[in-house]
This record gives sequence, C-alpha cells and structure tokens, in this order.
Amino acid sequence: MSREGGVDPIRPRASLRTAVVWEVLRGALERRAKAADRPELDVLDTGGGTGNFAVPVARLGHRVTVVDPSPDALFALERRAAEAGVTDRVTGVQGDTHGLLGDVEPGAYDVVLCHGVLEYVDDPAEALRNVVGALRPGGSLSLLAAGRGGAVLARALAGHFAEAQYALSDPDGRWGAGDSLPHRFTAEELTGLVGGTGLRATAVHGVRVFSDLVPGVLVDTEPGALEALLRLELAAAEEPGFHAVATQLHVLAERD
Repeated sequence: MSREGGVDPIRPRASLRTAVVWEVLRGALERRAKAADRPELDVLDTGGGTGNFAVPVARLGHRVTVVDPSPDALFALERRAAEAGVTDRVTGVQGDTHGLLGDVEPGAYDVVLCHGVLEYVDDPAEALRNVVGALRPGGSLSLLAAGRGGAVLARALAGHFAEAQYALSDPDGRWGAGDSLPHRFTAEELTGLVGGTGLRATAVHGVRVFSDLVPGVLVDTEPGALEALLRLELAAAEEPGFHAVATQLHVLAERD
C-alpha cells in the first residue's frame, strides 16, 4: 500500500478516517486503468453523499456517477464538484440500492464504491447484488461497512459492558435498542456477502483501528502525533489480527 499523501491540513481528523480506504482505492483505480488500457474510468459511487470520495476520484480524471437518496447531499455534491473544478466529470442521481439498476446502466462501470451503505439497508445481500450488477467484467468493488468488533470494544471502553456483550452476541452486531445502525459485520461476513455475488475478494483492511479510541486532545496537541497515528493506521490496516477491533472494514473485490 502506498504511504504517499499524508494528512489533509484542512481536515486532519477526517483524513484519519479516510486515509486507508483512499490509498487502497487509488491503487485499485490505477490497476484497473492499466488493465483497461485507458486513463478514464467509469466509476459508480453508491450512497456517495456529498462526494467525499467521488470528487477526489474525479480529480484523478475519472468519470463518477453518485447515487444517493438525499437531494440535499446531491446539492452539496454539485457545489463541491464545482469548487474542485470537476463538474463535467461528476453526475448526481437520486436513488438507492433497491432500485439501483433502474437508475444506472447495468454492467457499465469499471469500479463501484459501496461505502457506508450495507449497515443501513434492510437486506444487505440484495443491496450488494444490485451494486455488483453495475460492474463490467474485470471491474472492481470497494466495499466499506461498520465492523462488529469495533463497536464491542468502543462500548466496553466507555464502561457500557452490558451493551458490549449484547453487541458481541447480537446477529446484527447491535448494542441495543438505542443503536442507530441496523447492521454491523465481521470480516468473514463481508467476504461471504461478496462471494455470494460471484466476486472474488482480493484484500481486507481494518479501518479506524486506533483513531476512534485515541483521545482527540492527544492527537491535536502532541507534536507529530497526527502523522504518527496515520502511519500506524496504514500499517495496522493490513494486519488480519486488527480486523476484529476495527471500527470499519474495507473489502476490495474483483469480477473475473
């Protein structure tokens, strides 16, 4: 994995949350462009919201379609794309994974992003099948979802031991009735869902292994702490032993 890029000086804490996924995604885009023998790829970002990933991908020169159910998010996406000078490469479509293949052309995309979607839908398997249906042969899927183990650890460290135990045994990884997420996943569950669509998982990464647990005052005031934490996150992401405690899990998969 590349170690280039560093921390965004304007949104340093946000960089910690996205750095691992961005480095993996950027590498996947480079490989797919080389395999397709063309510099511009067609990328679909399902649930892409305001363009946290779509706009940077467009700045690399790719064409990005963002599908999101929120008109407010799509309006913010349009403004963000304009500010970045990539309006001609970013298209917003109002919709969701349930009717995705009616909103976009099936089998038309080189890379599909499904970030922060499966934890909210009623049927994660159906949603993922629809997402994968938009991929071309040889295409790549970038899947990001909430991790069960990270929630268990976070509740325990906060002193909510009963909720931590509940999340540990609950089929959906929820810590109780007040939990805002319908689903959380283990790495095995996510790769199983990916395999069920016919794709081959090529890499699994733990995301936000440490950054959600480290006190913000330490990162913000200790010289060099932010960069050091970023390097630690990037290194730990590839270690399977840390997947079980990551706040999020990222799966990269390919259609043969």
